[in-house]
Amino acid sequence: MTETPTLAVYVHWPYCSRICPYCDFNVVRDRGKAAEQAALAAAIIRDMEEQAARIGPRRLASVFFGGGTPSLMDPDALGRVVETARRLFPASGPVEVTLEANPTDAEAARFAAFAAAGVERLSLGVQSLDDDALKFLGRNHTGAEARRAAEMARAAFPRLSLDMICARPGQSVTGWRAELAAALTLGPEHVSPYQLTIEPGTAFGRAVERGAWRPPGGDLGADLYDATQAVLEAAGFEAYEVSNHARGEAARSRHNMMIWEGAEYLGVGPGAHGRIVLDGGRTATRGARGIGDYLARVGATGVGFDEIEQLNPRAAAEERLLLGLRIAQGVPLAEIAALELSPTDPRAAPLVDMGLIDIDAHRLRATAAGRLVLDRVIAELAG
Repeated sequence: MTETPTLAVYVHWPYCSRICPYCDFNVVRDRGKAAEQAALAAAIIRDMEEQAARIGPRRLASVFFGGGTPSLMDPDALGRVVETARRLFPASGPVEVTLEANPTDAEAARFAAFAAAGVERLSLGVQSLDDDALKFLGRNHTGAEARRAAEMARAAFPRLSLDMICARPGQSVTGWRAELAAALTLGPEHVSPYQLTIEPGTAFGRAVERGAWRPPGGDLGADLYDATQAVLEAAGFEAYEVSNHARGEAARSRHNMMIWEGAEYLGVGPGAHGRIVLDGGRTATRGARGIGDYLARVGATGVGFDEIEQLNPRAAAEERLLLGLRIAQGVPLAEIAALELSPTDPRAAPLVDMGLIDIDAHRLRATAAGRLVLDRVIAELAG
């Protein structure tokens, strides 16, 4: 008898009280449109119900509320989404429910309500504890607010993760090490340190184009990466993914691990991506990006898709490679068979010689050095 597959659910809440200058996600400014937000929560539930009817039985493993700023969502509405996911996809074990939040005092005051609604893991967007750095990053909280929010989060939720950003202009390796050490005093069991990425079309992208400032060079980026690994490893955090560190296996993000390991994930909400199995093939979905468009599509068809495409074997294998090499255990060769990789393959052998990958008859992994230049590694292997 075939076991029912597990499923992760991603819920995209696009509203933000402020748009950060580095953000290229599908977000809109929160204008306090309560009726629109209530309609969106209802549409997300209907979308989930219709997708469940299409894919059939699944076992729920995780629900992740991202955005945007999902901690601006009404806690009762969030609770209804969680209840719907549990009803549609009965779980056979614990379900990880994660909420992304900003550490403003207003949002922290709602933590207890979110915990009561089913959230048990909070991902807190601290980014920095330095007020000048936070101002540069366009954040709407202070270092003091971040410390208070972390304290309240530890009291409200069993699990706490912190996001941090490095590779800012003028930042030194010594300064970054001190920032990480300060963040660890807030008591997280999981830390996601990201290097600042300049995306085209963002406020930072436009500023760099006109020469207002320059991001740090690649050598400093590598030094910051090495410092990150050293500080967190010394504190007992395992680098289980390129930008994710956990204090023990139980502290890993189960939702993200499912995605990196190639499991199905259902996306609901404006612009939400999903990967589900339909008609026997792995299928990519994306919700309509505009809130009005998403509401209209759900109203007309029951789902919010504006894109749906069954991936051919090579496209599915390339995506599996891209995600699987981000994690320490890598990817089984059987799951990327369409790429026809092997230990003797001329695409792989030079990368082995340079210490960027390990490959045997069953599995391919990126080394720590390889994960630092992962884009290059993937381009070579998929070429």
